[in-house]
Amino acid sequence: MKLNLKRPLAFFDLETTGLTIGHDKIVEISILKVFPDGKQESYTKRVNPGMPIPAESTTFHGITDDDVKNERSFKELAPEILNFLKDCDLAGYNSNKFDVPMLVEELLANDFDLDVSNKKLIDVQNIFHKMEQRTLVAAYKFYCDKNLENAHSADADTMATFEVLEAQLEKYGDNLKSDVDFLSDFTNMFNSVDLAGRIVYNPDKQEVFNFGKYKGERVVDVFSKDPSYYKWMMDGNFPRHTKQVITNIRLKDFNKK
Repeated sequence: MKLNLKRPLAFFDLETTGLTIGHDKIVEISILKVFPDGKQESYTKRVNPGMPIPAESTTFHGITDDDVKNERSFKELAPEILNFLKDCDLAGYNSNKFDVPMLVEELLANDFDLDVSNKKLIDVQNIFHKMEQRTLVAAYKFYCDKNLENAHSADADTMATFEVLEAQLEKYGDNLKSDVDFLSDFTNMFNSVDLAGRIVYNPDKQEVFNFGKYKGERVVDVFSKDPSYYKWMMDGNFPRHTKQVITNIRLKDFNKK
């Protein structure tokens, strides 16, 4: 079963200096853009992160400081990345939890904005975990009967993720639909408002805190009874996208009053 696309779907993967969103930086980005007619375009760039790459991260993805010292910064690459992703929905492996939040955070840190509210997000790992619960290497072997060479290379992981999704659609054709709307809903496991999952929707589709002393309480109620909590979050080490979300919630509530 082939993907049923109404607009391009961009599979992407990031290699980074580490896993802390808001602190670590992108050192490589690879995007495979699949068009409704089946045409494909690819984009892969190494990035100078402006900080040392820890040895443990290099062990994971093989990228060293010397490999990126002459590459452009993310700020320099951001306009062409945004242009490549224009009008695309997004897909990846563990992308809802890591790659999408990391990409949005890097863009915001450099005064660019990728509005994901109008994009469908497909996390192939979530399909896999719901159906089989394995890693990408095992998923590639299980679904495609291939060994994943150069695992943790962004371009190899990106292509493998695309192939795994197509194989999942073949295998689970009775339970999965090939359109992006269904796959986006199916792989959304956390019902998050912000990409870091600090704010989630309750069953009434109201924004509530998902951490700390006000966990489970509506954001607007907390900011009303404890205005200092908003300032604490804005001054704290929270991702910029989380701060953007709580600011929008606060302004929306203010305009209602």
